[in-house]
Amino acid sequence: MKIRSCVGITKPSLLLVHSELPALTFHKTKLTWTSTLRFPSNYERTSGSVTRFHCSVAGRTGASTSVSSSSSKSNTVHLSRKQVKPSSLYSRPSLSNMKKERIANRAKVYEFLRVLGIIPDELDGLELPVTVEVMQERIDFLHKLGLTIEDINNYPLVLGCSVKKNMIPVLDYLGKLGVRKSTFTEFLRRYPQVLHASVVVDLAPVVKYLQGLDIKPNDIPRVLEKYPEVLGFKLEGTMSTSVAYLVGIGVSRREVGGVLTKYPEILGMRVGRVIKPFVEYLEGLGIPRLAIARLIEKRPHILGFGLEERVKPNVASLLEFNVRKASLPSIVAQYPEIIGIDLKPKLLGQRSLIQSIIDLEPEDFGTVVEKMPQIVSLSNTSMVKHADFLKGCGFSLQQVRSMVVECPQILALNLDIMKLSFDYFQMEMQRPLDDLVAFPAFFTYGLESTIKPRDNIVAKKGFKCSLSWLLNCSDEKFKERLNYDTIEMEEMEKMPSFDMNSLMEPRSDESDSDYEEDSDDEYA
Repeated sequence: MKIRSCVGITKPSLLLVHSELPALTFHKTKLTWTSTLRFPSNYERTSGSVTRFHCSVAGRTGASTSVSSSSSKSNTVHLSRKQVKPSSLYSRPSLSNMKKERIANRAKVYEFLRVLGIIPDELDGLELPVTVEVMQERIDFLHKLGLTIEDINNYPLVLGCSVKKNMIPVLDYLGKLGVRKSTFTEFLRRYPQVLHASVVVDLAPVVKYLQGLDIKPNDIPRVLEKYPEVLGFKLEGTMSTSVAYLVGIGVSRREVGGVLTKYPEILGMRVGRVIKPFVEYLEGLGIPRLAIARLIEKRPHILGFGLEERVKPNVASLLEFNVRKASLPSIVAQYPEIIGIDLKPKLLGQRSLIQSIIDLEPEDFGTVVEKMPQIVSLSNTSMVKHADFLKGCGFSLQQVRSMVVECPQILALNLDIMKLSFDYFQMEMQRPLDDLVAFPAFFTYGLESTIKPRDNIVAKKGFKCSLSWLLNCSDEKFKERLNYDTIEMEEMEKMPSFDMNSLMEPRSDESDSDYEEDSDDEYA
């Protein structure tokens, strides 16, 4: 047996049993080793082997000798280059194995969601919890907020929100603003995307912008509850242009905060597609632009009436029911809701009812609507009771019909007050019923504030006048009339009517007043 070796580096010791190792050269470290191992052909016992190494690392040369025991059945063993693997402190999984593991975990999560009734089709590509337990935590939290499986299916991307990183910080912020916890369920149903938002980057800037529009801090939570989608708008987009347009048509800058508090949906309306066409259509009906601005200040929700779907068909229905085109501006100005409700069925129902209780002609129904458009929303019971009261006062059916056509408001007044006024008329004024037939608006004046004081003054002076001359004027005008030598007939016959100019006058309460809800059912 021939053994060749070199002495040099003694650590670490290597035990090699393979002969004829290939030479390996590393250009940088210049590491080379060779090995020669020879055995006699008849050598069958276990023997030691000596391996020769020649190492050169960074210019330093050394040799190491190691001995290993092996049992060989062949004379020569060859080790291929591929069998030499670098050593490692830990075993790292391959990328393919990691990918397979992720796919398997996602499949488990998907199966879990399907069992609950959640359709995961839209979740592909979304980062989801790697375990079923974490997904269960998210779903349980959403359930505590009041959201159902149906709600989650409506926006399944909400399952990509972490409870601790996304949901809790957003809900805490909303709570600190004053958004009521009782509204969270509906809030999230309308705008679940808020759970993806960053409080600092997305939500806080919008709140600050709303405050800059003169919405009071105490009103901010009510605005968000009414219109949570506003939290997703860009600051310099639709919100700024819609406000600028309203101010441009005459909406008072001081009223903007109140307008937006009452109807924050304006912030999401596009000027060119929604607001401007609506304003221009009302102008085309004959309503001055400044009057439209005043209507928006008082009832901003009219901007939400669909122009093509509701407004135009309702105007056509009014004309169909014998309303004169010239009266349309007055009707809309008095009762803007008339262009936003499902009008035609109401017109049919009210015309049929009034016709049944006072034998009203279809042509006269148009006149009634012109004088009191709110009649389309008046309850049936109210109209029947008022008609019965007038009949009980001694008026004939024909007289009641004439009074209703002349002053439809008598079908909507407080019955107790009407009874007091009628008792005074009959007992103190001692006038004939025909006077009330000629001026049924008598019932619309305050008994203590107007009727009694003026009647006493006229009685002392010995004047004989109509109820219209007595009541249908301001206090200043009434004082002037007392100095007249004669009573002019046109003043006696003048009936109260809606004055469009009064709508365009500056509002006496023009200020960013506290938020108040306007009831749309005042005549119901």
